[in-house]
Amino acid sequence: MAFTLTRIERAEKDTIEGSDDFILNMGPQHPSTHGVLRLILRCDGEIVKEITPYFGYLHRAYSKTVEDLNYIQGVPYSDRWDYLASMANNHVASMAIEKLMGLEVPRRAEYIRVLVLELQRVASHLFWFGTMINDIGGYTPFMWAVQHREQIVDIFEEISGARLTYHYIRPGGVMRDVTPRAMKLIEEFIRGFPKHWRDYDDLIFQNEIMLIRFNEVGIVDSETAIRYGLSGPMLRATGVDWDLRKNQPYSVYPEFDFEVITREKGDCLARWEVRLDEMKQAMRLIAQAFMGLPAGEHIGKVPRNIKPPKGEVYTAVEAPRGELGMYVVSDGTNKPWRMHCRSSCLINLSALNEMSRGMAIADLIAILGSIDIVLGETDR
Repeated sequence: MAFTLTRIERAEKDTIEGSDDFILNMGPQHPSTHGVLRLILRCDGEIVKEITPYFGYLHRAYSKTVEDLNYIQGVPYSDRWDYLASMANNHVASMAIEKLMGLEVPRRAEYIRVLVLELQRVASHLFWFGTMINDIGGYTPFMWAVQHREQIVDIFEEISGARLTYHYIRPGGVMRDVTPRAMKLIEEFIRGFPKHWRDYDDLIFQNEIMLIRFNEVGIVDSETAIRYGLSGPMLRATGVDWDLRKNQPYSVYPEFDFEVITREKGDCLARWEVRLDEMKQAMRLIAQAFMGLPAGEHIGKVPRNIKPPKGEVYTAVEAPRGELGMYVVSDGTNKPWRMHCRSSCLINLSALNEMSRGMAIADLIAILGSIDIVLGETDR
């Protein structure tokens, strides 16, 4: 039996001899891991003492693959990292190329980018909302979330032709201008979706079971969050007021009026509240971009053969799950010498052991769901 275990597992097995602890395997295809994540739990009865996460089951070798592709060919691969936030992936990849080349993005294109990025944020948070509650036994909210998310996906299909991996944001602008039908769908969503906010709030704050499952579960304080490099809702739920759209502004976000949502407790409930309120702020941004959409071109002048000068850049965006970064090194050819993605999912997941130690196994499901991981980005 020992020969079927990895070196780390054998070491863990040795440490439990003479104790009441036991090793429990969770995953890599457990429904609540949201993908191929494997967790090795060291437990004392129902209490989790240590967690060792295992990645790599989905590894796509993005960083190495794009070294054999030219800059434009590499952008569609970014769709596949966080497939619930493909627009953000396209954006950070395109921004890195634009920074290397010194490309100017037309003002209309920047507004369209904000429009689709914030729609993507709402769609991503909706799917998280549904799956997190589904993890702990609720099914109806999942159907609500998917129903509203489908309205956004319909918009994306109208402008890009795709419903999951869009390749819409491209170096210099966007693939094509928004169509009249897309504008109509966006207007309908702006008018209709806020009417359901009360339903979403009531579902949690009037449900005693939900509150018990989330309140003071999976706490992480601000000092620990900063030490681990957490970002996005995971960081802001600990009271840290940090959002790249405000603190390191990019695109035309400085022109828009919105608030950075924070909470103090750093538990599952705080992360829940942050994401729900972030959807409301995203709707504010969508309405402003929609109403203020300027005339002009949807894409700037982009060379057919992108060949940036030698140099290196790092760009980052506030994706739905946190800071999504792209580091690119150019050697002066039409292919990147090095390209690396800074995954917010991977880094946020690194704090799972800190958050879960001393909690019950059942609480681990809620904690993992509250981190909001997508394994395509974790294992990019």
